Amino acid sequence: MPKSRIRKKAEFTPPPSPKQATNIKLTSRSWVAPVMLALFAIGLAWIVVFYVTDGSLPVKSLGNLNIVVGFGFIAAGFGVSTQWK
Repeated sequence: MPKSRIRKKAEFTPPPSPKQATNIKLTSRSWVAPVMLALFAIGLAWIVVFYVTDGSLPVKSLGNLNIVVGFGFIAAGFGVSTQWK
């Protein structure tokens, strides 16, 4: 049986060291989780207070728009959550 040809392997070149790699500055986003949870809680509390007080609180002049304000806080919480890494 004929012998197969021996192939020469390419020489290994190590990846660049961390000092040579480009510096990617990662910002600390430790503020995201507390702000997100606070916005969720404020929105939920706004809606609950509106229903418990039969519409006289938090802002009586808004009437049923208080629900929209509460959901606005919750939506803002979801918006902030997109910054979480």
